[in-house]
Amino acid sequence: MQWNTLATDKSIKKTVAALKDANIESVIVETGAEAKKKILEMIPKKAEVMQMTSITLDTIGVSQEINESGKYDSVRNKLYKLDRNTQHKEMQQLGAAPDWSIGSVHAITEDGKVLIASNTGSQLPGYVYGSSHVIWVVSTQKIVKTLEDGMKRIYDYVLPLETKRARKAYGLPDTFHSNVSKLLIVNKEVAPNRITIIFVKEKLGL
Repeated sequence: MQWNTLATDKSIKKTVAALKDANIESVIVETGAEAKKKILEMIPKKAEVMQMTSITLDTIGVSQEINESGKYDSVRNKLYKLDRNTQHKEMQQLGAAPDWSIGSVHAITEDGKVLIASNTGSQLPGYVYGSSHVIWVVSTQKIVKTLEDGMKRIYDYVLPLETKRARKAYGLPDTFHSNVSKLLIVNKEVAPNRITIIFVKEKLGL
């Protein structure tokens, strides 16, 4: 099965309706540039924002805007200033409950389930509960029919690509393999207007 094929309009419509029933709002845009514009419209200036590691956000320029423009209170910039050996607990606390968390996901089913795989799990506390506002930017290539398909997309498609990315990014040996150490499945959000998914009708991310 092809895991990088953009979803049809029918599939997108079905997914958006299911997500609405799960208390997750959706916005549909055509391009990454439109997604970036929408994100910056949603996040107030000077807001505390944690930009999670995301090829999608890097590609559309959101990571740079959040961390380098000076317009936002970047949690990632604060983390870079701390010593992991002596300030690890402070780093955990900062990353767990930023006011805004932005990132992406690895699969969304047509019946409204959101799947996020992680090695360390560092992005998950904010997504699950800690952040008052969560924005996920998601290419429609990540829409799948079933939960089983979502798991296959993660293990058969995303994981091998993430292994290659990590080897190149961090200079790791060919023996290194990424892990799905933790897997989050969001079936429903209990807080109204907390999570927004921006669907993009072009290929972005893994």
